[in-house]
Amino acid sequence: MAQTGDLDNALRLIDEQIEQVERPGWEERVHYAEILRLKGWMLTLRDDQLEAEKFYLASNDVAREQKAKSWELRTSTSLARLWQSQGEDKKALDLLKPVYDWFTEGFDTKDLKEAKALLEELGD
Repeated sequence: MAQTGDLDNALRLIDEQIEQVERPGWEERVHYAEILRLKGWMLTLRDDQLEAEKFYLASNDVAREQKAKSWELRTSTSLARLWQSQGEDKKALDLLKPVYDWFTEGFDTKDLKEAKALLEELGD
């Protein structure tokens, strides 16, 4: 929906997903970090960088708590891209490089390729 321009409905649906996952007694949180990241991404489409950053940081917290390195990489790439757009290249590099360096295989995957390309843009 967000990609087709229906941002209001996309945000409404993602908020419903967040509400469901955060519901007391709900145990299914495997995709929670990605849901939070997607909300951050949608907020960047609205040019709400402050709120987007908040959701990216929350997503990274969840990914780290779950030890979900793939979600952490994806979110760190999104957040680093946001910081890069704000002229915070060093901050972006400092966030993304250690997450990327953790990986020892899978370098042909889309997420690792995107992270590597961003690291190169950031001067790594």
